[in-house]
Amino acid sequence: MEKKTPMKIQVENRQAQIKINRKKLRNTVLKIFKILDCPENEISICLTDDKNIKQLNKEYLGKDKATNVLSFSLQEGEYGTINPLALGDVVISVDTAQKDAKKGHLTLEQEIDFLLIHGILHLLGYEHENTSDQETKKMRRKEKEIFNIIHVRDKIFI
Repeated sequence: MEKKTPMKIQVENRQAQIKINRKKLRNTVLKIFKILDCPENEISICLTDDKNIKQLNKEYLGKDKATNVLSFSLQEGEYGTINPLALGDVVISVDTAQKDAKKGHLTLEQEIDFLLIHGILHLLGYEHENTSDQETKKMRRKEKEIFNIIHVRDKIFI
């Protein structure tokens, strides 16, 4: 029997304002991957602040503003086939996530879970910007479906 290499989930916390449970974050990623039927994929998660995500957003997307989540795919471009299991990086601003959580009446943990789902869906090819309404709706439905599965015991549905 062939032995499978364990999936790699790297979590880096580059902000100091809010304590993040990295083990719980990894478990959430595992749940998302299981739901999406891609349990062997690899991913890097970076938690940062508005200042750093604004810099990344400007450098890579030409947008001079903070945002809640950015995704950087390793599956695209000339070298996208080198490691088919390595999806890429998801960068989350904890500052913006905290503001969005309050607006959406969610806990910070729930908001970060939603941003993880959103970022991972982008890495898997889902889109909501510069695409058809149908593709946008497809992504929104998938986000809600996954979030609701993960948070069913919390009785929080979006």
